[in-house]
Amino acid sequence: MPLPPPPAKRAALLASATFDASAQPPGHRAPRRSTSATGAETSSDATAHTKDTELRATDATSRAMEGKSPAAAENLPASRRRTTSSREGEGGAIPKAAPEARKPRAKGPAKLFVIDTNVLMHDPMCLFRFEEHDIFLPMIVLEELDGHKKGMTEVARNARQASRTLDALAGAVGADIAAGLQLDTTGHREAGGKLFFQTQPLNYTLPSSLPQGKADNQILGVVEALRQQQSPREVVLVSKDINMRVKARALGLAAEDYQNDKTLEDGDMLYAGSLALPPDFWSKHGKTIESWQQGAHTFYRVSGPIVPSLLINQFVYFEAPGEPSLYARVTEIRGKTAVFRTLKDFNHLKNAVWGVTARNREQNFAMNLLMDPEVDFVTLTGTAGSGKTLMALASGLSQVLDDRRYTEIIMTRATVSVGEDIGFLPGTEEEKMGPWMGALDDNLEFLAKGDGGNAGEWGRAATNELIRSRIKIKSMSFMRGRTFMNKYVIIDEAQNLTPKQMKTLITRAGPGTKIICMGNLAQIDTPYLTEGSSGLTYAVDKFKGWPHSGHITLARGERSRLADFASEVL
Repeated sequence: MPLPPPPAKRAALLASATFDASAQPPGHRAPRRSTSATGAETSSDATAHTKDTELRATDATSRAMEGKSPAAAENLPASRRRTTSSREGEGGAIPKAAPEARKPRAKGPAKLFVIDTNVLMHDPMCLFRFEEHDIFLPMIVLEELDGHKKGMTEVARNARQASRTLDALAGAVGADIAAGLQLDTTGHREAGGKLFFQTQPLNYTLPSSLPQGKADNQILGVVEALRQQQSPREVVLVSKDINMRVKARALGLAAEDYQNDKTLEDGDMLYAGSLALPPDFWSKHGKTIESWQQGAHTFYRVSGPIVPSLLINQFVYFEAPGEPSLYARVTEIRGKTAVFRTLKDFNHLKNAVWGVTARNREQNFAMNLLMDPEVDFVTLTGTAGSGKTLMALASGLSQVLDDRRYTEIIMTRATVSVGEDIGFLPGTEEEKMGPWMGALDDNLEFLAKGDGGNAGEWGRAATNELIRSRIKIKSMSFMRGRTFMNKYVIIDEAQNLTPKQMKTLITRAGPGTKIICMGNLAQIDTPYLTEGSSGLTYAVDKFKGWPHSGHITLARGERSRLADFASEVL
């Protein structure tokens, strides 16, 4: 049916006569007299309008507001609230209001953010992350963006994506660069501000000690000119360059880091994957706990104040002197109850995986995740020497060669060097990746020695050949478009990946594939990445609580007493 005509006044209620009779629900009652938001009495069906009728009336009101000033559009939600309150006074039934297309502007003047080039190259979608505030791009930023668009690196791809985004905004219907481009014209409704380009020279004065031709100093000059021009409006420089922010603050200009890419403000707040039960757990919950046996596992159904703090696949443990210990994993959460399942003890030699046993509590938790076929995605973080690579490889070899659960192991890592790059490497893809896979070789040597220790030299050689035939080393550069089916994928040094790279790798998983991401957040070598913005942190935070994923932070190193002491004091 056609939409009813818009109301004559803004925030006025539509009369029920404007709708077709067929659209009225059965049992529709006659209109009642009610007072509108403007104080005039209008005829409205405040008690028997259905939710569908209210949504159409709201939609018609929104359509009537199109083409009017932004101020009028911003007052629309308030007008709706006034109308609703007047009808509530008459005792009518009030359906839920339709969701707003855009968040209302915050109180106070919107800020003007001047974006540095490195922010656009770090996150090409950053233009839509500033909510109701406006954005200003100096001309030198566009010039720098143009200079970085060539090549196949991540920076070049982001520069090209940022350029395409700017072109889409400038080419939108009714776009006027001089008056500012609406950031929500391309479908990003969360962005309520405008984008301004530098269309004319700006007068500014910087200290003579700063070279005038340098791009950073030109951006600082633009910020200074806008601060004087837009006063008392707040003008803020957003840059990933620390020295740029320091110089800006030295000149009395407001400067901030780009915060939207940070999953966590503090790396210590990262989800650990395990939770220590309080000492009074049994005394508080003992009377309400149900338990039963199923196979080799014992299950406990717990209800009480601890349940809201739990997540699916989170490990819980209870250790107290003189009392039996409990090590379990949360397998189910329903309302105010949770179900714990006891773990398989990989500390015992009878449960050794390719000769590897867990040496501490967290390693036992990790082995339970790695050997569980129902867990498709595992993340392991921890200090150097905590056993991440060894456990992942041992579990992979056991499930590939013994259980035949997966067809092969695929191993990759971020090729970010600690020191200077040694240049191009000769050979095939696997030969080029060889120098980056020293950790793989070290752990394979240990595993092969443990498995074929009594088989003699020929037996060890055959074992090594068998292991090598089931492990493929792949470069991340060629992962785009691939699909791994029934593979056991290990991503080493994942702390050096950006969130976008992490998404690219995880989405390669096909049916029957398991992915293990490992890394040490204290050893990030990628520029502009921190503990809070690392792709590993991003994955841990986004996957927590998913029934087919798990995470453990390995707390203690087991490599040697020398390595453990060095990681603490150096």
